[in-house]
Amino acid sequence: MAEQENRSSSNETAPRTEPPAADANASALRRARTRRRVVTAVVLVALALALVLWLRHRSQTGPSGPGSAATARQGGSGRRGALAGAPQPVHVASAATGEMPIVLTALGTVTPLATVTVKTQLSGTLQSIAFREGQLVKAGDVLAQIDPRPYQISLENAEGALAKDSALLQTARLDLKRYQALLAQDSIARQQVDTQASLVRQYEGQVQSDHATIDTYKLDLTYARITAPVSGRVGLRQVDPGNYVTPSDANGIVVITQLQPISVVFTTSEDNLPAILTRMRAGAKLSTTAYDRNNTVSLEAGYLETVDNQIDTATGTVKLRALFPNTEQMLFPNQFVNARLLIDTLHQAVIVPSSAVLNGANGPFVYVVKPDSTVTVRPVKVGPIDGERTSIASGLAAGERVVIDGSDRLREGVKITVAPDAASVVRGASGARGHGAAGASGASAASAHRHRPASAGSDGAQ
Repeated sequence: MAEQENRSSSNETAPRTEPPAADANASALRRARTRRRVVTAVVLVALALALVLWLRHRSQTGPSGPGSAATARQGGSGRRGALAGAPQPVHVASAATGEMPIVLTALGTVTPLATVTVKTQLSGTLQSIAFREGQLVKAGDVLAQIDPRPYQISLENAEGALAKDSALLQTARLDLKRYQALLAQDSIARQQVDTQASLVRQYEGQVQSDHATIDTYKLDLTYARITAPVSGRVGLRQVDPGNYVTPSDANGIVVITQLQPISVVFTTSEDNLPAILTRMRAGAKLSTTAYDRNNTVSLEAGYLETVDNQIDTATGTVKLRALFPNTEQMLFPNQFVNARLLIDTLHQAVIVPSSAVLNGANGPFVYVVKPDSTVTVRPVKVGPIDGERTSIASGLAAGERVVIDGSDRLREGVKITVAPDAASVVRGASGARGHGAAGASGASAASAHRHRPASAGSDGAQ
């Protein structure tokens, strides 16, 4: 045991020797770490030198003196504050009094007062066509001719039968006079006289029937000459000459559409019906103007003719018919137009440009320019709209100036500066020349206004 302990102690205290290959690897690793530290130090020194050179260059080209760095840092926020406090350039207009038409605008359809399919009233061969397709014709103008010869022959036969029956009637009447003279002398029986009188009446009836037959064939000859029943424009012909036509032909010969006058049928809400009926009962002819599909070009001016006799329960609307002379033939059947019905005209209404009225969270409002060149938010109640003009029912007085352009940069109390030659005065006008829908309802009026973002609108309304 003592020997083992001595051997183990001698082994622990004896120095350990490593192989030569392990020594070489350790020294190579130490040299690689040293090189990396040197390269990192060189890169850091180069970056520091570049930073020093850049700061020196900036100090030479930028503001000099104490606090220049702080001034550079605060420059952006200072400029923003200066711009926020500067007066905002805007365009303004003065509210004025004038006449504002109350106009109903609705989509309508041009509807002719008469559309006639010209058909033959008898059978025969179509000899000729006397019209050009698309031609304007008047009532009574000849359109076509059917071969009249069969009906002319029938007429001559009827006239011959009339001559025969007329001769028989004349002979019977002479015999009746003779029999009556002999009866007075009591030379013949009364029965023979009565029989002769009955024969006379029979011939009279036959002659009357012959006259009716003649009139029938004369009417056929008239029908063989087909004329226009109404004035209007003829369409494309449905049959060519040489064809055998009959009254049962579904397409007929041609279709005539009346163009002058012509009507426009349009609808309006039942809520507008009382105002329309009140004006019509008072004897007023409500002016109606037809505009093109884009609602920009006036096509024809007319007046309201009638109102339908019932309201459509599915849509809550009622149909109206307006008449137009259509002298320039700008209205064409089945054409879609915008009908503008002038119901009434407001006098001494406060009017501003439509661009001045904005919509916020609390409803329509305007920016009113105060005498100290600041603006204030003014809620208003909008009345009827006439294109670029809007009437103000309440909230604004005539003569007050409102912002019409540049309002997107404004808030309550912001100072403004009016652009040169920007102030204007709204002119009043009358007539159904507006582009907007009618009525004093704010919902229909607000549809023509510019919309403002919700955040700006809510701020302005407050």
